[in-house]
Amino acid sequence: MEIVSIVLLLLLAVVISGAISRMLPLNVPTPLVQIGLGAVIGLVAHLRVELDPELFLLLFLPPLLFLDGWRIPKDEMLKDLSTVVELALGLVLLTVVGVGLFIDWMIPAMPLGVAFALAAVVSPTDPIAVSAIAARVPIPRRMMHILEGESLLNDATGLVCLRFAIAAALTGSFSVAQASLTFLWLALGGLAVGIAVTLVVTRAKAWVSNRFGEDTGSQVLISLLIPFAAYISAEHLHCSGILAVVAAGVTMTFAEVSRQALPATRMRRNSVWDTIQFALNGIIFVLLGEQLPAIVEKASETVKVTGHSNPWWLAAYVLAIMVALAALRFAWVWVSFRLTLLRRRADVPFRSPDWRLIAAMSFAGVRGAITLAGVLTIPLAMRDGTPFPARDLAIFLATGVIILSLIMASVVLPLLLRDLRMPAEPSMQAEEDRARVAASEAAIREIERAQHALADGRSDADRYAGAGTRIMDLYRERIDVRSQEGRSLSEARQHERIERDLRLAALAAERSEIFRLARAGEIGSAIAQKLIRELDLLEIRYKT
Repeated sequence: MEIVSIVLLLLLAVVISGAISRMLPLNVPTPLVQIGLGAVIGLVAHLRVELDPELFLLLFLPPLLFLDGWRIPKDEMLKDLSTVVELALGLVLLTVVGVGLFIDWMIPAMPLGVAFALAAVVSPTDPIAVSAIAARVPIPRRMMHILEGESLLNDATGLVCLRFAIAAALTGSFSVAQASLTFLWLALGGLAVGIAVTLVVTRAKAWVSNRFGEDTGSQVLISLLIPFAAYISAEHLHCSGILAVVAAGVTMTFAEVSRQALPATRMRRNSVWDTIQFALNGIIFVLLGEQLPAIVEKASETVKVTGHSNPWWLAAYVLAIMVALAALRFAWVWVSFRLTLLRRRADVPFRSPDWRLIAAMSFAGVRGAITLAGVLTIPLAMRDGTPFPARDLAIFLATGVIILSLIMASVVLPLLLRDLRMPAEPSMQAEEDRARVAASEAAIREIERAQHALADGRSDADRYAGAGTRIMDLYRERIDVRSQEGRSLSEARQHERIERDLRLAALAAERSEIFRLARAGEIGSAIAQKLIRELDLLEIRYKT
């Protein structure tokens, strides 16, 4: 009962924090509100949640990383793949080595392996926290694609580096040759396991669905089990479960394209995954806040590990680590953008990176759920049973980096993002137009075939012809709009936007009237729900 009560309390805190963040007049990101609310719960309710590190990793990371890999726009990320790889791999490795050595120099009492572990957990960025911060200031699409791609890859890179650092701290030794071989097995094995699990599961469920029908609930549940299956299978084979989950998510995109699910399945599955993502991210930040009172209480004892007596030294260490992270990221982003995103082309004159663009990308490197989940996986004890050295200090410093990065980004990032322009990327409008035209032409051909087949031999064949003509006219209008050029295309798109706004206004009026009829008892609740669902689907269609 106690565990159930704690889970329900955490979920309630996530819901309340979302409402509070929307009510606040200031642009306070939801993660900060969740941390504050968690701290209040820890102080008032005296709630103490203790999770086994491996259990924490298993519960939270597989679904979050799987969803990131599944939903990230692959084509957009591939256009800036060189930039993403430089940030996600090069910057993470530089951060682990550079910040790890800096922490070891700054805090001699922290063993080098622990310093590298701390540097590894603060290296991954969290795009969800960035999105929450910039909710009221639109992020350029290309920047968000780069941030999402970086986060997807650097989560795996940082956590793999964390695994090496913890192993070095436990054994007291580190071999570059052995680590290289182990890394290859972890990486290649994890990727292979993730791809294999997704392909096997999706092909099996497609075979069953094609022959015996599709059950929406089962399909949704299978999608929830895939990341855990990939993670557990990889860990059982001593591969990287993190990379397996990421590979499973990426593979899921391509598997879904080749093996279609029912529309109802896709809609319900998306809704379920949205809820899972919102709940898990929120719970992680609430848990962080809940741990704060205990972490602060231990500050006086934790600081003694460093050889000081004043707890303010801990704040100084957090600030120093943030400065080191920011300096490394700023320098790396500047070099990366200059070599890739803004590289010299024959038809485009070279220009130096805009300092606001580099600064925005640097401050967008917010630490969040992955950092907290990673630092909590540091073992409680060494192999001989003695306490793991400086574990509480590492958790305190990682927590401070998360909070400070959120605060700094929430203050500075909206200012930098305002009216910021990314380097131009090829327009996708032509590609979208071609797809819509091709789909509309296919629909017209099928309508013509279907109306002839349905009307064959019937006395009321003219009704089928009339209905088919009305539907085909809608598709022909879409083809005309998407096939025009120049000024005519601009006017057609403006006409399309006006028509969409009018349709949305009409749908809102329909919905209000149905609600009025239901409240007055003139229609039953089942009829009302059916009509409202139809209107909601139409509204989603016009807003997409």
